[in-house]
Amino acid sequence: MNPHALAASRKIDATNGTAGKDDRSPPRYVAIKQSISDAVRDGQLKPGDRVPSESELVDRFDVSRMTANRALRELQASGIIVRRAGIGSFIAEPRPIGQMIEIRNIAEEIRERGHDYRARVVQNSEERATAETAPLLGVPIGTRLFHSVIIHHEAEFPIQLEERFVLASVAPDYGRIDFTQRTPNEYLTRIAPLERVEHRVSAMMPDARTHAMLGLADGEPVLRMTRRTWSRGRLVSHAWLTHPGTRFELSAAFSIDD
Repeated sequence: MNPHALAASRKIDATNGTAGKDDRSPPRYVAIKQSISDAVRDGQLKPGDRVPSESELVDRFDVSRMTANRALRELQASGIIVRRAGIGSFIAEPRPIGQMIEIRNIAEEIRERGHDYRARVVQNSEERATAETAPLLGVPIGTRLFHSVIIHHEAEFPIQLEERFVLASVAPDYGRIDFTQRTPNEYLTRIAPLERVEHRVSAMMPDARTHAMLGLADGEPVLRMTRRTWSRGRLVSHAWLTHPGTRFELSAAFSIDD
């Protein structure tokens, strides 16, 4: 546990056994939530810091596991913490806001927020368009495509699952690019300057694959942006950009000329 979390733990220890002894005291789960919220407000716990586990809260507050679990669930629902299965609970980063109209490099967005960026490339391979994938780019079955799947991380948290199909004739080196060092967006905008962009955003419940890749909590929805881009009169890329619904929001701003 880092020094910030340790400081918060001492604060929690100091309240152990006090909640519930007075009829005017709040319920135990509320006391736990308030203690962690206060530690965040006072700077004792910062984004990314680990918070006490369910078992630790049971011991420190002398409560049942059900009570500790409720406190953590409600902290998660309010966006104060994020819970990672098999790892623990952590103070959440402020919810990032993605630009929906402007096409930006996600790595730059994350770094501008003062956070570390890293990518994990799950797949980047060449394949032939099938009856399912050919319509995505409006090409005949059998056309050479590249298919990439990349998980983008902000600090230690997965913030975007990017699945993209790219027309190989426009980006012949796509399959050889190291996308841990540069993003597909950065590469494609350099070799195929944007001419037209189409966006569609929807909220949905994730499938098991997406749930695992983004480290989602049970029942957590996602925001999925479908993005198609054209260059020199050709549709060159079809991408699904999927974000955890509780840790991300999209915005757009524009001016209207008189």
